[in-house]
Amino acid sequence: MMKLYNYEPNNLATIKLPLRRTLVRLALYSAICIAALLLVAACNNNGKKPAATVLTSDVYYTCSMHPQVMQDKPGNCPICSMQLIEARKSNMQKPGEIELSDAQVQLGNIQTDTIQSGSIGNRQVLTATLNFNEEAITNISARVAGRVDRLYFKNTGDYIRKGDKLYDIYSEDLNNAKQEYLLALEKQNSLSTSLIDFAQVIESAKSKLLLWGLNENQINEIATTHTASSLTSFYSNQEGYITALNLREGDYVMDGGSIVTIANLSTIWVEAQVYTSQYAAIGNGNMVTVQIPDLNNITLRGRIAFINPEINPDTRINLVRVVLPNTDNLLRPGMPAYVYVENKQRKGISLPVDAVIRNENASSVWIKTGHNSFVNKMVQTGIETENSIEILSGIKEGDAVVVTGAYLVNSEYIFKRGANPMAGMHMDRPIHQPVLMP
Repeated sequence: MMKLYNYEPNNLATIKLPLRRTLVRLALYSAICIAALLLVAACNNNGKKPAATVLTSDVYYTCSMHPQVMQDKPGNCPICSMQLIEARKSNMQKPGEIELSDAQVQLGNIQTDTIQSGSIGNRQVLTATLNFNEEAITNISARVAGRVDRLYFKNTGDYIRKGDKLYDIYSEDLNNAKQEYLLALEKQNSLSTSLIDFAQVIESAKSKLLLWGLNENQINEIATTHTASSLTSFYSNQEGYITALNLREGDYVMDGGSIVTIANLSTIWVEAQVYTSQYAAIGNGNMVTVQIPDLNNITLRGRIAFINPEINPDTRINLVRVVLPNTDNLLRPGMPAYVYVENKQRKGISLPVDAVIRNENASSVWIKTGHNSFVNKMVQTGIETENSIEILSGIKEGDAVVVTGAYLVNSEYIFKRGANPMAGMHMDRPIHQPVLMP
């Protein structure tokens, strides 16, 4: 049963009851209003990213491991939680620029040199490899179908002299041709007064044997002994080393099937790698010097016999060919070599090879812009000699270029900035690769 309170003017309990209810209502209404305001504020900020820190003063705080973090007050790095260090906006480098400390310059042996115009191009070095002379490679094939009963040379690399016996074959077609030749000889002897011209028949049968690979001595032996062996021997008409043995004993070979491939090493091809920018100094017929490191650096003189007219679009590298005589049979395919091309000297800007940073797309150098500060600049390269490389564009006389320690400066930039200074660079002209020196 619900209890009812009657209001009595002089009773203190009945006076406090309405006041208490009013205070409860006010507190409840206040809580509802505050919650509504917080909900509206949260909806307005929903999906919005926090505003970037605006650095109004010259001093800011950054992380030594994550230089992209910049805040206007001390604290910890939000990425690695390391304590932020103080830095100044006035000391911030431009893109592609880096500043080193005196200790870094000294420890890294960073040295610069002022660019001056000079002579370049007296000698050019090309890396090369000795290869077979493809014009002296012979493929010996079967003249007639049959079963190879015996091989006289069974290993790749064996040396074959001209006239050596290569293989014996059993061939029904060839044996029938031998019998036709013997039969024509017998008919000529027994029917000498016949109206048939057996001399012409004999010559026709002999021609068939010659076309199928028999030599004069083998045919004369058949005519003398009046017998024909079931096996027929075939001989080499070339000399050289076996580079490919295409069957084994007992294999059946078709007419025209390959038996063995022989390479004559009396001459050797020297194929050198050439970049398109080096073409200006190389011409067909030019005399060159070839050095063989594996043979105590002996040098041989030769002439450029061929320049491939087609350039590899992927590597931008082409091949030039020098033909060398192999009189002492010392040169072997696969040996490395260096080809020295003599060029006319010309005026231009050149730098040490180690001063140029190169990748698959572009080349660049580091230019000194102030005390221990350096900026990366893309350059266009030309011919390359033993110790220097020609610079066609990108820098000018009077620039101070890092000639020692360029790769250390480049590595420090990548470490501090987290990006390669050559990222995004591209040079339409092909870029040289480092040239190996003997």
